Amino acid sequence: MSRSATLWMTGTLLAGLWSTSADAKETLKEVVVTATRIQQRLSDVPGGVTIIEQRDLQLGRQQLGLDEALARVPGVFFQDRYNFAQDLRIAVRGFGARSNFGIRGVKVFVDDIPSTLPDGQSGVDDIDLGSLSRAEVIRGPSSSIYGSSSGGVLNLYTEDGPDTPFAEAGITIGAFDQQKYQLKAGGQHGDLNYLLNGSYLNYDGYRDHSEVNHALFNSKFRYDVDAASDLTLVFNLVDSPVADDPGALTAADVEADPRQAQPRNLSSDAGESLQQQKFGWLYRREFGSVHELRLRNYYTWRDFRNLLPLGTHIPFSAIDGVVEFDRFFYGGGVQYTYSGNFFGRGNRVTAGFDVDVQEDDRQRYVNSSGAQGPLTFDQLEEANAWGFYVRDALALSDSLELTVGGRFDVIDLSVDDRFPANGDQSSSLDFDEFSPSVGLTWNAWKEIYLFAGYATAFETPTFTELGTPAQELNANLGGFANVQAQTATGFESGARGMLWDGANFEIAAFHMDVEDEITNVVSVANRAFFENADTDRTGVEASFVAEWYDGLRLTAAYTYSDFTFESFPSNPAAVGSHLPGIPEQQFYAELAYFHESGFYVVWDVLVVDELFTNNLNTEVSPGYTVSNLRLGGEFNFGSWRLSPYVGLNNLFDESYSGNVRLNAFGGRTFEPAPGFNPYGGVKVGFDF
Repeated sequence: MSRSATLWMTGTLLAGLWSTSADAKETLKEVVVTATRIQQRLSDVPGGVTIIEQRDLQLGRQQLGLDEALARVPGVFFQDRYNFAQDLRIAVRGFGARSNFGIRGVKVFVDDIPSTLPDGQSGVDDIDLGSLSRAEVIRGPSSSIYGSSSGGVLNLYTEDGPDTPFAEAGITIGAFDQQKYQLKAGGQHGDLNYLLNGSYLNYDGYRDHSEVNHALFNSKFRYDVDAASDLTLVFNLVDSPVADDPGALTAADVEADPRQAQPRNLSSDAGESLQQQKFGWLYRREFGSVHELRLRNYYTWRDFRNLLPLGTHIPFSAIDGVVEFDRFFYGGGVQYTYSGNFFGRGNRVTAGFDVDVQEDDRQRYVNSSGAQGPLTFDQLEEANAWGFYVRDALALSDSLELTVGGRFDVIDLSVDDRFPANGDQSSSLDFDEFSPSVGLTWNAWKEIYLFAGYATAFETPTFTELGTPAQELNANLGGFANVQAQTATGFESGARGMLWDGANFEIAAFHMDVEDEITNVVSVANRAFFENADTDRTGVEASFVAEWYDGLRLTAAYTYSDFTFESFPSNPAAVGSHLPGIPEQQFYAELAYFHESGFYVVWDVLVVDELFTNNLNTEVSPGYTVSNLRLGGEFNFGSWRLSPYVGLNNLFDESYSGNVRLNAFGGRTFEPAPGFNPYGGVKVGFDF
């Protein structure tokens, strides 16, 4: 039986089970979602939402990528865990699939501080996997909540310090010379709660020229000012002096030696280095029992350098190949929430505004065999975003709740060209957009809830997407090309609830029309170029979590994605083709056992259908099945705690591509992932 047929049968069976990823022992009325900005109960959210708690985020994980824990989320597809120079790629219902590096179309927040820039770029290289306590994923258009680039939303939260102060040290050693060291401490001291975590990763990587050195420090402090208010401070540091890029290979190259690096990546010393500092604060105050005010403010400084694989044999080599920028990203917001009654019915309304500013001082230079050559590009890029929103959840009856929302965004992109050799390319673009949403949830029977909703999303092109190959060829690098903002409208319906004690489910079906989708059309000289096209998306997502016996848990998730081009003015032959970079089907299953002694064992399998690698669907990346096993324990000896663990990745040594580059020039499409590779480690903690 083919992998595709197996996936479809699995999905059909799952449609009869369904689920969420919240703790199966909890009822949906007890699980609160904060990502919707009105702190709704999960049972009342009129759309697909998945919650992942600390045990699944941290326990026994290798902690190389966020996808290790989030692969269980239906509708979400990850690539590029093993290329740290390209960053993890995340696609939610297809949003984000177009990018050959980094994240597009998905809004990312960490402790309520945005990791998504005003121009739409997101990154996760500053996320501290060792101190995450919770992840909330909103699947589908969410611009009425968060504005531009909200095809999906990922909200991450750092754990709080426990009541008893503790200190913990850990080490992980794995294949390909992985060494990761971690120090963590936290606790409660009077009115101050604190958590500090530092880590250092040194990893040579599976392929040649894929080494990474990454140091990270993350901290969170919450001070209870009084019984009605608190102030939270977050501080984050990243120092990554080495993140080599081995490049993509042709199918023939993979067959000959999947561990080799692309020769021009070696000759150009391709890779990146960065330093980043982030500081933010959140002040929350309650006024009586029904009013709450939240104020937030943040600042991020980022110094970045990237060597692209542009040798002298490439036509564009005279233009650039070394990219540098100094970024200042800052902003804030105000949010007011009323939780009371409206004509005798429960009502929760939130209103607020966000202001975000991005300033990139960017230069490019010739890459002369890994050495920096003459300056070819110098411009100041600035993005300003203002957003005003209101969202209301009203109980129409004891079993029916209505959620409505709207947001108005103004985004200005501007470039100040400071390299006059090719003419003044200074220019600006302005975007104004209103994004509404409406949804209903109905408690149909006991713990069974039905939901339906309409939502919208819009997305501006990022600075790196505003350019054409003709501009590159003529050294006309400044300014903008004619790429419009994309808009999406989506309809969704589904159900969630508890089938029996300890068995939760969720299923969602959706249809979306995306106009002027920003679409990857060609990748030349390691740079992707984009045009607009209209797409049509239909999908089904189902998941299931059940605990049959004490400590034994089954988790499963299935995704079906039928995403096609509806209109493509510059490439009519692609109309009717499937969107590249997204498999039609994928399935995840996990069987976990947690014994009361502290011992645990977790086995998971991810089955991914084949996916197309170009817009015409003439090239395919084969599907794959990857299975992983991890086991360990958490054992207490008085005030001491010992947590050993072992993991076996790719248990059956499957050959597959961990990333594909879309519409790649010369067939350089595939980035092979490691075969079987083990890791192990231990954490030692002490409670004071």
